[in-house]
Amino acid sequence: MTCRWLGLGRMEAMSVLTMQLFFSVLAVVALAGAILLLAARLFGDRVAVLREFEATIAPSAIWLAWLVAATCVAGSLYFSEIANLRPCRLCWYQRFAMYPLALVLAGLALTGNRWLRRYARVAALVGLAISSWHYLVEWYPSLEPSNVCALDNPCTTVWFRRMGFATIPFMALSAFLAITFLLGARPAPEVETEVEAEDLVGAE
Repeated sequence: MTCRWLGLGRMEAMSVLTMQLFFSVLAVVALAGAILLLAARLFGDRVAVLREFEATIAPSAIWLAWLVAATCVAGSLYFSEIANLRPCRLCWYQRFAMYPLALVLAGLALTGNRWLRRYARVAALVGLAISSWHYLVEWYPSLEPSNVCALDNPCTTVWFRRMGFATIPFMALSAFLAITFLLGARPAPEVETEVEAEDLVGAE
C-alpha cells in the first residue's frame, strides 16, 4: 500500500512538473508573438515579412487574445487549486486584471464593441505593469515594499523557474504583452484592383 501511494505521489509530482513546462513554453510563444507584432508595428513599412505577419494575424487577433486570456485563467486555477501554489497579493491583482479579460475579449470578438476594446486595453496594460513589477521583485527581493504582501506569503516567493527564467509572473507578463499587441494588430491596407485603377485613369 505504501509503495502504491509513493507511486501516485511521484506521478502527481511529474504531472505538476509537466504542466509547469507546458505553460512555460506557451508563455515563451506568447512573448515571441508579442515581439513580432511590436517589430511589425515599428518596421512593417520597410520589412514585408513583418507586415504580412501582422496582416495575417489581424483578422483573428481578438480571438487569439481571448485564447491567451482563457489559457491564463486555466493555468492560474491549475497552479492554485490543483498544484496548491498559494497566490500572493500581487498574483491576485494580476488575476483581477486577467479574469475579466477572458469574458471581455469574448464579447469583443462577438460584437466589436469599442468600449469593450478600451476596457481590454486598459486592463491588459494594468496587468502588464503589475506582472512586470512582480517579475522584477522575484529577481530582486529587496525591491518589495514591506506593506505590499503578507509576511506569511511574500511576493518574492518563486514557486518554480523553468528554463532558468519562466516563473508564474513571467507567464502573466508574456500574456498581458501578447494581448496588448494583439488588440493593436492592423489588417492589411486595402489595395485598389487593376480594374478600379483603370476606371480612375479613364475618368480623368
